[in-house]
Amino acid sequence: MSSKTRVLHVVGARPNFMKAAPVIERLKSLPDEFEQRLVHTGQHYDAMMSDVFFSELGMPRPDVNLEVGSGSHAAQTAQIMMRFEPVLLEYRPDWVLVPGDVNSTIACALVAVKLGVPVAHLEAGLRSWDWSMPEEINRVLTDRLANLLLTPSADADENLRREGIEPGRIRLVGNIMIDSLLSLLSKAEAHWDALCQRWGLGEGFVLVTLHRPSNVDEPETLRQMLEALGTLAAEGRKILFPVHPRTRQRIAALAEIAPHPNLTIAEPFGYLDFLAAEKHASLVITDSGGVQEETTYLGVPCLTARPNTERPVTVTLGTNTLVASRRNAIVEAARRKLAAGWHPGSIPPLWDGRTAERVAAELRGDRGRAAISGLAFPGHVPRRKGHPEPDT
Repeated sequence: MSSKTRVLHVVGARPNFMKAAPVIERLKSLPDEFEQRLVHTGQHYDAMMSDVFFSELGMPRPDVNLEVGSGSHAAQTAQIMMRFEPVLLEYRPDWVLVPGDVNSTIACALVAVKLGVPVAHLEAGLRSWDWSMPEEINRVLTDRLANLLLTPSADADENLRREGIEPGRIRLVGNIMIDSLLSLLSKAEAHWDALCQRWGLGEGFVLVTLHRPSNVDEPETLRQMLEALGTLAAEGRKILFPVHPRTRQRIAALAEIAPHPNLTIAEPFGYLDFLAAEKHASLVITDSGGVQEETTYLGVPCLTARPNTERPVTVTLGTNTLVASRRNAIVEAARRKLAAGWHPGSIPPLWDGRTAERVAAELRGDRGRAAISGLAFPGHVPRRKGHPEPDT
């Protein structure tokens, strides 16, 4: 029997790839200690939401693609569970490593824990306290199931302790998204000149990304947000809006919204293009969790169009401000952020590009095996013995 620690990585949607890539690369550098496989559930399956990330992040092609595709939350989660179970039984890993908070995360964690396979949750402990968000449900349930909770910040540790999670299951490792950002920032910068030429960018532009149902599935909310972008465009601001596929469908249904020459609707960007645009933007307007983190590290002002955030450290320490998804609120907050003298905030602790090293240390060898045996909760049988309020 191999003495190597066997790790099965799960990715499914765009945010997962940036979280898995640095860990895969770190474990690859330790071939005497780790063996790993990568499962792509196929939750995101089109080229710009999936394939491009494997090439840009230097990730290996998946060992298995479950190809579940789209569907309702129930149908998609069920398909992932059914297709993941035989893969798990065949590989028999020491750890299933699930990142983030998408349907793939909870589905694969649930299958693993019911088969007695230890689960490590990367980016554990984040909370928005908003149960209308599918991601919040996925986060909370995955944290209840996981043996090892790998957290990005001290507030995540505190959230877990308040929920009664045993402190021995919690490990503060830092923000894995920053590992990806730092490893690719110079490569992304090489894309900047081509982006400027293609989209007519220069100083002072605003970058926008929106995809959450609460913003794009409610016609009046989406209308108000588009009107806010139109107002900023009319004031002379260049607006670059790479549009998520589902957002594009919703915008098309609001055909009476007049276009503006300063407002550019683009196809979804790959990670390198988006990172380059993010670094050079004067302001980012988003509803993405990952973008809140990236802009905080880059020192770029960010408006998050949501009533809450699972990443409050981006508000208390970083560059992020919550704003209501209404025209006037967005316009007024954007004007304040774009004004001279804006303070850039600071980088939170352990957002240093070394999170993957700390993850590997928690999973490896005797330490990982001790964690498995020491963190077992009722019903768990180890598979292999030894192994801030928004602006209004």
